[in-house]
Amino acid sequence: MSKRYEVIIRNGILVCPDGVKKADVAVCDEKIVEIAEEISGDAKETIDAAGKYVFPGITDGHVHFNDPGRTEWETITTGSSALAAGGGVLYFDMPLNCSPCTLDAKNFNAKLAVAQQDSLVDYGFWGGFTPKNLDKFDELAECGVIGFKAFSCFSGIDEFERADDYTTLVGMEKLARLGLPLMVHCENAEITRDLTSLALANNKTTVRDYFAARPPITEIENVSRMISFAEETGCKLIIAHISTAKAVELVTQARSRGIDVCCETIGHYLILTDDDVEQMGTVAKCSPPIRDTNNQTKMWAKLLNGEIAFVSSDHSPCDPKLKDGEFLKVWGGISACQTTLPALLTHAHHDRKVPLEDIAKLTSQNVNEVFRIQGKGKIAVGYDGDFALVDLNKQFTLQAEALFYKHKVSPYVGNSFRGTVTQTILRGTTVFKDGKIVSKPIGKHLRPN
Repeated sequence: MSKRYEVIIRNGILVCPDGVKKADVAVCDEKIVEIAEEISGDAKETIDAAGKYVFPGITDGHVHFNDPGRTEWETITTGSSALAAGGGVLYFDMPLNCSPCTLDAKNFNAKLAVAQQDSLVDYGFWGGFTPKNLDKFDELAECGVIGFKAFSCFSGIDEFERADDYTTLVGMEKLARLGLPLMVHCENAEITRDLTSLALANNKTTVRDYFAARPPITEIENVSRMISFAEETGCKLIIAHISTAKAVELVTQARSRGIDVCCETIGHYLILTDDDVEQMGTVAKCSPPIRDTNNQTKMWAKLLNGEIAFVSSDHSPCDPKLKDGEFLKVWGGISACQTTLPALLTHAHHDRKVPLEDIAKLTSQNVNEVFRIQGKGKIAVGYDGDFALVDLNKQFTLQAEALFYKHKVSPYVGNSFRGTVTQTILRGTTVFKDGKIVSKPIGKHLRPN
């Protein structure tokens, strides 16, 4: 008697951890149950993926969907839809810029209630790490946060205070006991504050003045200090959106000494340069700033060497009015969660011959392993039936109207990409197909195993 499945994807080229292979894949009860050259039997739904590459659905470890509280910037509905349009099936939402910030169980549950109703895809939440909520870490851990996020410098939001040295030490000791990681935005507070104040006092507010106010040493010095705290406390440390090759070297050296530290980077540090930002203007402002071509070349080498654990989007939108004005003064944040996979296919695979299985690890497998999310991130039996179907050689120019963000703004509008996501499948259910959202919200809250 032939087997009966819920979904079979036939004739696709699967991007698996051990390489790329032509095979069929079957899903039952939301899980991958069989992978074979040709699966016998039938299914409620059969998807012909001939000519398509089947990636594991991507996980974005770093987004700001700003819901609840700042829904005029972005919402979980629009953010999760954009992620799905880029092949995404899971995101980890930051404890800011929602308002109130996610600093205790009450505000965690308020965010959870919105996501349960509105999130198209699966989700996890970061807890905040500030001087004001050290006594709330246990309750946030009980809620199921995937980790905690701290800023060494001003966060841009008054209600989310930077972590001073006392907070960092005591907080890391608490997280070591809880077995949860700390992700840190690493820029030296005093240097960035004083250089910015000096620039403003002298009416120096251009893009180059902004770069000068946040030089590479602000990140490099702070990464070194955070590693020292992690070594002393035994807390697992993740360096957020690392932007300089020298800082990556510090992480690599620390790992060789046995310190539990890794780093993520963001697509714009690999794709854009300071010259590009000068041409684009405030739409490409972010923090830490985008660096020069020499550093970018070295960042690619670090990525190809396996020194960077995963690539996220740091999707950080705002009301476009906050981008109007002098460069040094406007909001810093880039909208990018819809383009991470196409950008890596273009710039890593097609331009630099990075193997597809490595791209899958950087966008899916590694991030789920770092955060101990069970059953996500691989095309393998027993894992969730999460897939991004990609026409690998199909080129497209990103148009603003194709973006699912609340505000159709991104520095990548007008850019050409080679590698088009045609369908995104979450636990066996198609949520995005041929440019359209085709599912109601079905996201589930995931927590560390």
